Amino acid sequence: MIPIGDDNRGRRATPFINWLLILGNLGVFIYQLTLAMADLEQFVFAYGAIPGDLTSTFPSISTESMSVYATVFTSMFMHGSIAHFLGNMLFLWVFGDNIEDAMGHVGYLLFYLAGGLSAAVAHIAFDPNSAIPMIGASGAISAVMGAYLLLFPTGMVRVLIFIGIPLLFAVPAILVLGLWFVMQLMSGVAALEGAGEAAGGIAFWAHVGGFVAGAVLVWFFRDPQAVHRQKMARSGRRAFGRM
Repeated sequence: MIPIGDDNRGRRATPFINWLLILGNLGVFIYQLTLAMADLEQFVFAYGAIPGDLTSTFPSISTESMSVYATVFTSMFMHGSIAHFLGNMLFLWVFGDNIEDAMGHVGYLLFYLAGGLSAAVAHIAFDPNSAIPMIGASGAISAVMGAYLLLFPTGMVRVLIFIGIPLLFAVPAILVLGLWFVMQLMSGVAALEGAGEAAGGIAFWAHVGGFVAGAVLVWFFRDPQAVHRQKMARSGRRAFGRM
């Protein structure tokens, strides 16, 4: 199932931060496309989050160590392929605007970065000595998806399903996002058990960690009134009073 849109009734805030995050990822990806292969590899190793470097540096607080820690955040704006980039941005476009409305602009940005940090910690916990750079926005976007599932589990999401031909359906978020999470969890377990050569370099535990973090952190960042407004609008009723 490929999500292509959702129910935006009740959303009032213009999702400036979500747009800026997408534009930031786009800018970095375009820059990556301009690099020769050797330069691109150097760029990825310089700004991707390498678990072995992070674990060997922690808990140092020197100037040099700060640049290593910063890769947790710079890696969130890098992607390994066009499919990787487009897939991540599609999910961010569909789910991020509602969460920004539910949290406010500043709260959403802090939540997004905290989700990405949590995803990196989860990935490092399961592969602390890896020398392979972790790149991609999927950990932070997983946090957005976890928040969406907790706030709007019955919200309708438009999805494309290919059964010989493309078909369009509207299904509850709990089905789309719940199934996605189960698949990530099963793939992560398979990777731990050695079937993970099938993992193909995908950081499944970053996805799982980001999703769980988002489902927890949302309660600290949400604006109850904004959430109530969206829920009432989606249910066809006007929102009155406070939640």
